[in-house]
Amino acid sequence: MNPLVYRRARPSDTRPILSLINHYSTKGLMLPRSFAQVVEKIRDFNVALDGPNGARVKGVVALHVVGEDLAEVRSLAVDESLQGRGVGRKLMEMCLSDAREMNLPRVFTLTYQTGFFDKLGFTRVEKLTLPQKIWGDCVHCAKFSDCDEIAMVKALAGPQLTVGS
Repeated sequence: MNPLVYRRARPSDTRPILSLINHYSTKGLMLPRSFAQVVEKIRDFNVALDGPNGARVKGVVALHVVGEDLAEVRSLAVDESLQGRGVGRKLMEMCLSDAREMNLPRVFTLTYQTGFFDKLGFTRVEKLTLPQKIWGDCVHCAKFSDCDEIAMVKALAGPQLTVGS
């Protein structure tokens, strides 16, 4: 396997990103995304690439700003063949670094993978403590009235911190 390359996503990455996200969506592990949802927010995404010249998207994550003091980590997905090898952690480090650069004091996620986020210093909270998310996105979701995702938040103290600190 070639070493992975990590970078900001480009519009040409949209279909491979969508394929990886929706692979897990069909398994009920994350919410589906549409082509329009990904391409319109492509600047929110970071990718891990493998292959000649980084040809294949093997991991993805997005950081979506939802307020002046809050951003959401969303659509974190890593190819099954690379799980447990630090790819998700590296993608999260990129997200948290971006959030700190923007002086955002908190990031959150809605997830089924609570163990992964626990290891990164996220703590569980009630979804109702995230009104920007609930009334901005969740209200439009098919699972709105019966959402089973867990809300988790991480406080960011500054650019000198690293993941898990």
